[in-house]
Amino acid sequence: MSVFASLVEQLARFLEPAFHGSATAAAIVLFTVLVRLAVHPLSRASARGQQARVRLAPRIAELRKRHAKDPERLQRAVLELHTAEKVSPLAGCLPSLAQAPAFLLMFHLFSGGRLGDHTLLAAPLGGRWADALAAGGLFGPAGLVYVALFALVAAIGTYTYRRGRRDLAAMPPAAVDGPGGAAVGGLTKVMPLLGYATLVTVAVVPLAAALYVVTSTAWTAAERAYLYRGGLGAAATA
Repeated sequence: MSVFASLVEQLARFLEPAFHGSATAAAIVLFTVLVRLAVHPLSRASARGQQARVRLAPRIAELRKRHAKDPERLQRAVLELHTAEKVSPLAGCLPSLAQAPAFLLMFHLFSGGRLGDHTLLAAPLGGRWADALAAGGLFGPAGLVYVALFALVAAIGTYTYRRGRRDLAAMPPAAVDGPGGAAVGGLTKVMPLLGYATLVTVAVVPLAAALYVVTSTAWTAAERAYLYRGGLGAAATA
């Protein structure tokens, strides 16, 4: 924890000439970007895996028809197909799992550590939305910081929701119909809604952790726009 705190402090000192009293908040944003850059190869692997699963959906649909009366043989055939195509069902979880330690460190460091009294404008990085409401109300100096974060998260959530619906509509029927395609279609339906769930996280965690979450959410939206710029449906014809 002390090593992590020292890293944030060093980043804050580097950024202080530009950001002054909000240098620690800027350091958190920079740290988040560095974490996301580090796990970007996993995100690329996740994108390749998801696109490969969409591309393989018609072949999996054929296997379902062929082995409709033998579930065990169907499972083995699908596993063999995934192995041959080097598609891992866990690839989509790896980016989130890799970020979890950084988020937990940020949460504990500012919950009661030596950095909790640093601020973003008028809002303490160790404080929560409830503290901002108690101090000055929704539109008080600290409350306005949260209003800006909520507006940003809502905008990102709306963008990811619309993009997710567009990707789902463009996917071939074989990718979302039947047991084998349920995972792909279900993930595509749920992922856009996670942006709105981030609103709850921002409201209840320390502001420092909220900054990490908002920055990471914005990165995810931009990253997915880049990695899936052809659309998931295009994977079926790739």
